[in-house]
Amino acid sequence: MMLDVIAKIVGGKMTKAQRENANSVVIALKQYGRALGIDQPHRLAQFLPQILHESGAFKYDREVWGPTPAQKRYDTRTDLGNTPQADGDGFLFRGRTGIQITGRSNTVAFRDWCRKLMAGTAVKVPDFEKNPDAMLTDPWEGLGPLWYWDTRKLNVYADKGDIEMITKLINGGLNGYQDRLDWYTKTALVLLGYGRDDIASFQRAKGLIPDGISGPRTRAALHAALLKKTLPAAQSNDVQTAPVVEEKEVVPPEVEKKAKRQTNLWGWLTTILGGGGAGVTALLGADWKSILAFGGLAAGGLVILTIVGPQIARSIKQIREELA
Repeated sequence: MMLDVIAKIVGGKMTKAQRENANSVVIALKQYGRALGIDQPHRLAQFLPQILHESGAFKYDREVWGPTPAQKRYDTRTDLGNTPQADGDGFLFRGRTGIQITGRSNTVAFRDWCRKLMAGTAVKVPDFEKNPDAMLTDPWEGLGPLWYWDTRKLNVYADKGDIEMITKLINGGLNGYQDRLDWYTKTALVLLGYGRDDIASFQRAKGLIPDGISGPRTRAALHAALLKKTLPAAQSNDVQTAPVVEEKEVVPPEVEKKAKRQTNLWGWLTTILGGGGAGVTALLGADWKSILAFGGLAAGGLVILTIVGPQIARSIKQIREELA
């Protein structure tokens, strides 16, 4: 895993800080990626997007501190190993490394994991509990994300292509989920030899509708293509060719807006024309002027439907294809 590959995924020119932060991860992957099984393409394609999101594309290796109301509450978060007193633990153990290791207990757990990893070598692991900023030096900064990935056993979910579960186990929810999905697509495309935004070319190659939008089917095809780059003998028993589909489909904002505009028009027309039995019953008791007015309105609606009906049908078909 080379720095130039990450640069292709990020796109544009990376700043000095971005390159340094990314290089820390590259160093760790080169030294320990194979031992932890993260070097396999389909796993790497799940690992990097999470780091890209958490670090703002490697812009940050530590938490940006306000403090915000949520950050103020970190000070007494005993579930993170911080003391119940407002004594500065929140700021002291704020998020660090590309995976944002937060809280005293996580900091201690990372230190102990590193000591176990370095057992039998001449490398001395700093006491991160006493000096949390030591986590921002190499090789520890790059090892932070590997520690989290390894201890949460995220390879199991990467083998299934389950981005949703990976996100939940890293974030605790689905915050920034669409951004993580977008980074997954860019990462997978680059690892497969495409440009980071060349979705349509990949779709054509796989017989998908080349709409340039990465939906569940496109991500499934990316996962399957990445699996082919890993020798079967090296794959675990957890591997699934067809990845898990998200519980709640994430609709791209531009598609959602288009759908709302078109369905609103359709709803307006059907409201005019689709009164059903209640509308007919009302007309039976109406005078001739009301019936004539309604007839004119209905006729006008039919004319509009004749003109825009085919367009609506095409639009609905297009929206469905975009979600593929």
